[in-house]
Amino acid sequence: MSQLRYSKKKNCAILLQYTTGGMPLSRFSMKNMKKTICILLAICLCLPICACGNPQGYGVRAVVTLVEQDYILAFRTGDITVFYVSAALQVLNAQGKIDELNRKWFGSYLVTFEKDAEALNKTGMPEPRNFVVGIDLDSFPFAYKDANGAYWGFDVELAMAVCELLDWQLSLQPIETVDTYVELSSGNIDCAWGGIALDQKMVEEGKYEPLGPYVHNDIIIASRAGSGITSKIQLRGKRMAMNINDESREALESVPSIKNKLGQIIRLTGGSVECFQYLYDNKCDLVLTDSTAALYYKNR
Repeated sequence: MSQLRYSKKKNCAILLQYTTGGMPLSRFSMKNMKKTICILLAICLCLPICACGNPQGYGVRAVVTLVEQDYILAFRTGDITVFYVSAALQVLNAQGKIDELNRKWFGSYLVTFEKDAEALNKTGMPEPRNFVVGIDLDSFPFAYKDANGAYWGFDVELAMAVCELLDWQLSLQPIETVDTYVELSSGNIDCAWGGIALDQKMVEEGKYEPLGPYVHNDIIIASRAGSGITSKIQLRGKRMAMNINDESREALESVPSIKNKLGQIIRLTGGSVECFQYLYDNKCDLVLTDSTAALYYKNR
């Protein structure tokens, strides 16, 4: 009968006493002894790792929703480009590309498009061209500038796949969402795509040729999971980091009762990436961000 005692003080398993049916330890099989020691050493190594967990604690929790919105693709009114892009997206969806990107970026099937493997056969292939896409770099993780200064994100990667399928050359042009109509009507861009949430009234007035919506997004206030901040009644006096863009400012000002509860408001220029870094470095208690960005970090 083997007996093993555990020392909490040392946070590891220690062989304090080992007997085998009354047999003296000196006569116990050396092979069994080596095997036992190896198992105990493995336990000692694993315990500290289990205790530490993820050092950055990327769990986040939505505390309150400020604004609800939908992302769409926008084209110039009457531009047939929308039909080719729509057909390409349907083919890519049928091929599993959009599901692949959903899993990569969100860990769930967040983005939805129609699915038709024969869509391009119905429209016919377009002529090769340069396709200029306007992206809002404040729309992480759909469009942003990475650590190397390159434009990247879910929508950027999907636009690349569309252009590859259509034999188009992709050019990316940073824009502000509020300038979408001007950018399109002036010919500076062919499509606004990259976390673009447009004024629904302008869409209904025919200012754009829309494709979508393809994903729902909320502008939220979020906390670290495990912080204990789970409802709006706990916001009083808390430090919050937010982007300096107009969309974030307008979202916060749309709910004065929430804004007035907060303590220090830290306005940052680095978008959601910098806001979340502040959150994980304990430089703030909350972030004002997009629900899609929170989902991205939740699944890291």
